Amino acid sequence: MSKPVITVLMAENEPTMPGLEALEGQAVVREARHRGELEAALPETEILLVTDFRTDMLQEVWPDPCKIRWIHATSAGVDALMIPPVRDSDIPVTNARGIFDRGIAEYVLGALLLFAKDTLTNLSLMKEHRWQHRETHLLRGSRALVVGAGSIGREVATVLGAMGVSVVGTARNAREDAAFERVHAQQELPDLLPEADYVIITAPLTPQTEGLFDADQFLRMKPGAVLVNVGRGPIVETSALLAALQSGRLGGVALDVFEEEPLHANHPLWDEPNAMLSAHMAGDFIGWRAALGQQFVDNFQRWQKGEPLKNPVSKEHGYVSNA
Repeated sequence: MSKPVITVLMAENEPTMPGLEALEGQAVVREARHRGELEAALPETEILLVTDFRTDMLQEVWPDPCKIRWIHATSAGVDALMIPPVRDSDIPVTNARGIFDRGIAEYVLGALLLFAKDTLTNLSLMKEHRWQHRETHLLRGSRALVVGAGSIGREVATVLGAMGVSVVGTARNAREDAAFERVHAQQELPDLLPEADYVIITAPLTPQTEGLFDADQFLRMKPGAVLVNVGRGPIVETSALLAALQSGRLGGVALDVFEEEPLHANHPLWDEPNAMLSAHMAGDFIGWRAALGQQFVDNFQRWQKGEPLKNPVSKEHGYVSNA
């Protein structure tokens, strides 16, 4: 019996994913860093492991006929992978659900503490060598709204709940969830925004969430509220966000994702005094690549045995089907 061929679509300078050496003798692993390598490998590929989402290139060299039987994304979001040959096929897609949850939740906690304790002002005053006493907020007793009550959103709610924050969430459908006071249907978002001191976006990018936070939504938010986006950049209209921040409607923003990445060096967000920006790294803890490799190897063993794959993703909605 021939060994299945696994092709890893990687960035040009990306090192080999740790852990895949465990597949020696079980599969043929090929790395594709350049278009020519990908085009040569795909016709024989049965499993596509995607670590770098150059999906325009992937679509251009998509094989016909196609032998691919499973695609795994080493990320929580899979929106960039939903090119027509993938979206319109019956090829199962899985993701890295669970790997980044705690790291992102701790990032969110740090962001809320940053604003509650007015740390940005502390850093500014330090540069000026100024001693200025102030009073700051407690997180305990504040209200947070998590937009996207999936795996990451639940971990965010759990961490914030331990700090005494009252947390509600939104999802496609309302449900009871022990991590939240309540999970509301997404259409209830406009009614929930005025009550939240902190609004945290953890939702995937879908046709329903793209551009969700526009000027109207920012007007509905509580004056002085803080927005944290660790979901997907295009969920927020950057121009509307910037206007809300500069007008004082928003008390602050912490952004790990942006409509266009990397954020241009001349973008005005860099100079906003009430903004904290990071380079799409909220969940990337030390050792995350090894954890991704182990997750894929574990799922490969299930695939070999004909067992159900973990973390199957809905191609229509972008969430994990068995969450």
